[in-house]
Amino acid sequence: MGQLHLGFEIVALVVLVAILIADLLLVVKRPHVPSPRECAAWIGFYVGLALIFAVVLFFVGGMEPASEFVTGWLLEYSLSIDNLFVFIVIMAKFAVPRRYQQEVLMVGIIIALIARALFILAGSVIIENFAAVFYLFGIFLLWTAWKQMGDEEDGGSDSFIMRTVRRVFPVSEDYDGNKLRTVVNGRTLFTPMLLVFITIGLTDVMFALDSIPAIFAVTQSPFLVFTANLFALMGLRQLYFLLGGLLDRLAYLHYGIAAILGFIGVKLLIHAIHEAPLHFIPGFEVLERIPEVPIWLSLSVIVVAMSAAVIASLIASSRAAKAAVADGSGADSES
Repeated sequence: MGQLHLGFEIVALVVLVAILIADLLLVVKRPHVPSPRECAAWIGFYVGLALIFAVVLFFVGGMEPASEFVTGWLLEYSLSIDNLFVFIVIMAKFAVPRRYQQEVLMVGIIIALIARALFILAGSVIIENFAAVFYLFGIFLLWTAWKQMGDEEDGGSDSFIMRTVRRVFPVSEDYDGNKLRTVVNGRTLFTPMLLVFITIGLTDVMFALDSIPAIFAVTQSPFLVFTANLFALMGLRQLYFLLGGLLDRLAYLHYGIAAILGFIGVKLLIHAIHEAPLHFIPGFEVLERIPEVPIWLSLSVIVVAMSAAVIASLIASSRAAKAAVADGSGADSES
């Protein structure tokens, strides 16, 4: 792999983190519900920035780091869209006022960035000293893909959190703006915003457990892993508001995510066979003949799986809408 200079990595990380922080600080200075045009402009800016960064990587380190970054970024971006489903469910169940949802997302993105950074550091150390961990990563992703196929929302997780937190902290029934604490009848209480932040934080940690092993199948460079995650988080806030209504129509998206995670799980197992062969297993040499999965194939699977899931969802949604209109027209004519 083309080697990236340490100085370049440090400067790039400082600049990219500064851009993400500047975007998040806009929420503090200008709290508002962004318009679709504003959201689209910001998302286009961040996507363009990611592509420019890939070109810079190509000239600095060659094709390999550039292709690994693009593949990792698309993988993490796909998983981030899955995050949005859960964020929408959390916002709805806690009845977060729409004008404060930007701030909740800001806190969620910060927690996600910290959680992923810690998992990346831990993962890189473990991989460096224990290559057989790829077997565990691969099996874990296959199990996650199987769960994703079921598309079962954990409806009781936030209720459990509410019960647990309410035992420890006095929590009010109503919001008080965007405050974490309020005064009710002379008592100082926490607002439901605390429950929202805790739920979002735990959700971020769970998604990091899925996404970090997945991207280590694409590249073992901590720098590329972190920058891919950083770009996946950029624009996530705007994507939430832009796709808020559309996400309900993407009924088959979880199948696309499951296909990607399943493929990456198999890729990790194949990589583990080459990096940590289990020669005590009879006939293991046969498995070692399986070639490693190339980056271009990983990139192709991610693009095709997500595109197919989105197109199939939109077609199904369009047919359902037409059928509903037809049923409504038939009912009206009968009456």
